[in-house]
Amino acid sequence: MAESDLHELDGQTAAPEEPKQGEGEQFDEENRLKPEFVRQVREALYDEIEDSVYDLVEPLHPADIADLFELLERKERNDLAAAITDLMSSDVVAELNDYVREDMVEALPPEAVAEIVGQLDTDDAVQLIEDLDEIDQRAILAEVQAEDRAVIETALAYPEESAGRLMQRELIAVPDSMSVGDLIDYLRAEDHLTTEFWEVFVVDHRFHPVGTIQLSWILRTPRSVALTDVMKRDQTLIPVAMDQEEVALRFQKYALISAAVVDESGRLVGQLTVDDIVHIISEEAGEDALLMSGAGEGDINEPLRDAYSARVRWLVANLGTAVVASAIIAFFGAAIEQLVALAILMPIVASIGGNAGTQTMAVTVRAIAMNQLTKSNTKRILLRELKVALMNGATIAVLIGIATAVLFTPELGAVIAAAMIINIIVSGMAGVMVPVAFERLDQDPAVASSVFVTMITDSMGFFAFLGLAVAAGLAG
Repeated sequence: MAESDLHELDGQTAAPEEPKQGEGEQFDEENRLKPEFVRQVREALYDEIEDSVYDLVEPLHPADIADLFELLERKERNDLAAAITDLMSSDVVAELNDYVREDMVEALPPEAVAEIVGQLDTDDAVQLIEDLDEIDQRAILAEVQAEDRAVIETALAYPEESAGRLMQRELIAVPDSMSVGDLIDYLRAEDHLTTEFWEVFVVDHRFHPVGTIQLSWILRTPRSVALTDVMKRDQTLIPVAMDQEEVALRFQKYALISAAVVDESGRLVGQLTVDDIVHIISEEAGEDALLMSGAGEGDINEPLRDAYSARVRWLVANLGTAVVASAIIAFFGAAIEQLVALAILMPIVASIGGNAGTQTMAVTVRAIAMNQLTKSNTKRILLRELKVALMNGATIAVLIGIATAVLFTPELGAVIAAAMIINIIVSGMAGVMVPVAFERLDQDPAVASSVFVTMITDSMGFFAFLGLAVAAGLAG
């Protein structure tokens, strides 16, 4: 190619691409859909002007179309889906919030859902129908091609949130007898292979994975070289029944981009890729934070009855633990009547203790989730948090003790200082031991730890402060 041609080609590629109609006008500075744009879509839907709806939505990326669905009411979502039928690609469905997607799928006829399922990767197809009623599942699967149906049914047989549910069946696996040239010819000749992959799995005659080879290595290696001479033999194999949280930890620990999933006999059955794991990490982190607050799944698209059920049971449990703290206060009722200062200072002791316990509990739950806290180092972590609690308790005790001595009496200042140290130490220990106890009992430590830690810190705070005040002769 002549140099002038290169300059001409360079000029052509440098020319700015014509933007789609309306591109950029739909988003604010934080790349969120503008309220004005959403309102325009709503008005077009209300006026039943499908052409206008289509023109507004067509320039959007599939992920932004999914965001638009989540911003609309349930009826508006169904109207929007009807107005942009040919824009409802598998990419849009895969990006939808779980609850919104479930509503959409239930509103579509089984054959329409089956068509979408046929366009999705296996893991996305499973996610699409796994939460539906069994009757709806059967109706949809009956419309799916036999090969895809068998794969999806196999995936649904694995436990929820396991590697078997998450894995993709679309992968490239070749025998270890091949050379690089054989592999290149195979990739070019076979039309049925998946078109999106970045590494090839090498397997033995039992279909056990023995290594991986990246596309970059294939392109840079002579054809005559055997795959066994260029492949990477070290692998992190994921058991098909492994929980998704443990899978995410494996990816994080070993900096994986993808990993082979194997069944009980060691046969290659699928793969997991980092894009799936990023979603899991985000999902698990948000889930733990919400569980610690007793807010259930905390999804704004969650049905009202589910949200109520998830939250009210922990509020009822919290009411029961609050009664315990109130009983302690009632036990020292005579002392409080004689010295009003006790009533004034009690909330301070309980509040600081509760915050200290919550801090320690959050650190502990995270450490358990990240496999940083195990049976091997529980004692060391407990001693560490005890030291932190002692230092925090001493600091807060000095501050509140001096302030109380100035405002009330030195004796009361000493009492509240001692009570503060005791409560912060107990809070620190509870913040570690309660989550650890739940974990040892094979329960999620994020679920109920906060309720019990709050009960312990409030009860101990009131008991220590009021008990020391009575013992010191300040009241009672």
